[in-house]
Amino acid sequence: MSINQSVSRRNFIVGSAATLGGFSLGFHVPFPAAALAQEPASTLPPEINAWVVVKPDDTIVVRIARSEMGQGTLTGLAQLVVEELEGDWSKVTTEYPAPGENLKRNRVWGSYSTGGSRGIRDSHEYVRKGGAAARHMLVAAAAAQWGVPASECAAASSVITHTPSGRTLRYGEVAEAAGRQTPPAEVPLKDPKDWKIAGKPLPRLDTVEKLTGKQVYGADLKLPGMLNAAIKACPVFGGTLVSFEAAAVEKMPGVKKVVKVDDRSVAVVADTWWRAKTALDALPITWDEGPNKNLTSADIRAMLAEGLEAQDAFIGNSQGDAKAELARVQAAGGKVISATYAFPYQNHATMEPMNSTALYTADKCEVWVPTQNGESSLAAVAEAAGLPVGQCEVYKLHLGGGFGRRGNFQDYVRQSVHIAKQMPGIPIKLLWSREEDMLHGAYHPTTQAKLTGALDEEGNLTALHLRISGQSILAHVRPEGMQGGMDPVVFQGLTASLPEGHLAYTVPNLLIDHAMRNPPVPPGFWRGVNLNQNAIYVECFIDELAHAAGAEPLAFRRKLMANHPKHLAVLEAAANGIGWDTPPAPGRFRGLGQIMGFGSYVAAAAEVSVEDGELSIHRIVAATDPGHVVNPAQVERQVEGSFVYGLSACLYGECTVAGGRMEQENFDTYEVLRMAQMPAVETIILPSGGFWGGVGEPTIAVAAPAVLNALFAATGKRYRTMPLKNHELA
Repeated sequence: MSINQSVSRRNFIVGSAATLGGFSLGFHVPFPAAALAQEPASTLPPEINAWVVVKPDDTIVVRIARSEMGQGTLTGLAQLVVEELEGDWSKVTTEYPAPGENLKRNRVWGSYSTGGSRGIRDSHEYVRKGGAAARHMLVAAAAAQWGVPASECAAASSVITHTPSGRTLRYGEVAEAAGRQTPPAEVPLKDPKDWKIAGKPLPRLDTVEKLTGKQVYGADLKLPGMLNAAIKACPVFGGTLVSFEAAAVEKMPGVKKVVKVDDRSVAVVADTWWRAKTALDALPITWDEGPNKNLTSADIRAMLAEGLEAQDAFIGNSQGDAKAELARVQAAGGKVISATYAFPYQNHATMEPMNSTALYTADKCEVWVPTQNGESSLAAVAEAAGLPVGQCEVYKLHLGGGFGRRGNFQDYVRQSVHIAKQMPGIPIKLLWSREEDMLHGAYHPTTQAKLTGALDEEGNLTALHLRISGQSILAHVRPEGMQGGMDPVVFQGLTASLPEGHLAYTVPNLLIDHAMRNPPVPPGFWRGVNLNQNAIYVECFIDELAHAAGAEPLAFRRKLMANHPKHLAVLEAAANGIGWDTPPAPGRFRGLGQIMGFGSYVAAAAEVSVEDGELSIHRIVAATDPGHVVNPAQVERQVEGSFVYGLSACLYGECTVAGGRMEQENFDTYEVLRMAQMPAVETIILPSGGFWGGVGEPTIAVAAPAVLNALFAATGKRYRTMPLKNHELA
């Protein structure tokens, strides 16, 4: 059955919505027989199965559906496939299968979504089975050629050996015949303790091309006859385009066309992007700024502050009766501690701004795009082009940063198609300016939190109430993911027992709830999502409670973590790594933080100093338990990168609203950590096995609380609102 007959454009768009984000709940990919079988040669290059192509020269091509955006997913998944394949790692390369081809083959490659630190942990089993099945078929082909039982043959490093006779065949010599073998019904997988390629700190497969400049990103892409487009949308949230005077710029050098893109934006198409942007800057445009034109950050803060005291809230975790216990202790004159924290909007600010290249004709639309979800991009292309999905295709490129911006949000893809439709037959590369990228993001939501705790006479925590007030990402991005009106993603790291991330502390009376307040600023998944601020709220307040109880911070946590050994193990490892039980050098101070998120247990210990109001972060020791580790060197790099992200947010990251728009339009006002400010990072990896957790995001969350708690130790002052640039440190 053809793709046009089997799947309508609308059904595909609706059906794919469940897997567009990093939090696709309950998504399961079976291991279909079609994944193992050779497709007709007219459909694809010769292959053994969907994941493995072996060329006559023994080159192994591993097909990777997930996106590479600097996190090493491409290399890690290839390691898992080649481990089971028993291939020669020195001859491995990779390619992206097109999402349209995935649909034609009954989604043989599974999910294309790369977010929520799920690139490896959600696909490790079926990609390993792909490698194991290919090995089985290669061995069977060699055995058939020799006329011997396959049980007498063994494979290693891309060579099949007939053990009794010593005869050998290279994979490339039997690959074509292997593709004709009957796929195995079941393929047992290796025990991780027997891994030889997976689990090893191998160099990344994409490093050389990046170093030599050979790697092509979306912003670099050039196609024959291609034109370039620059775009501008109404900068006010909810504003629209009224009109523009195309005649004022149509005769400027290189300009080909001025087009309305949608209700919010206009674009100029020219022979070079700079000429397109120059003309766009000169284009007279009239905007309708809409109902939010007077919105400010102060308005949003007031909205959230009201939520802190509201009577109604969604409950994410509860035990006993926290409110009653707090009231009892308060009435008895006992020790009740309360504090309010706040976390601002953050921008994804990827190094490569949003871009997409589209080629439209009446019967086909093709798009080349850096995307975190090729299937989501394909759905957007079909919708914007007004064509059946089978007449559209997306070609994925490596991303110059994603962090969640290029997953659920396909606005730039739709825009490129809308522009290309007005110039059929010509490839149009749409590239946002940095300013456009900063003004039209999907921002990490702003929240506030009020925490109240009660301590008994022995300094034990008897009650804790954590009220979060702020935006719901799911309400804006994926309302079908809401649960009875509640956004479960708000409670990352704070739940009672969910494997994605649960609270490390046992408190007899506990209440964690959320007053949803949704300002008209679009929120989105931002690397680490809600785990980032939740770790600050809990870990800094636990430090406050320890201080109020007169207890040492690590000892105070140990008592609360007796029922959470994996949380405690990473916390102890980080503390031991920094020498917690030995005095630091004079003028230096230490702090701790831990959390569970994205299925992994993480902790950090920081060492800082403050001199003349200047904070210096000298060392951070991080410990992580992701269950299994595919590439320990890459885990270390991801942990280090996480601290860049987390510390940038802690020290500088803040997007503020004035006149209904973001004030920060470039890196001069939206600062990031400089290389000279980066502390030494030491990574301790503690894979306990039995589960698969994420790596790219969890440790972001413990950067800020470890530093903030160390900063309290240094100054005696709590800093409860981010970023630190807004505070005088003393």
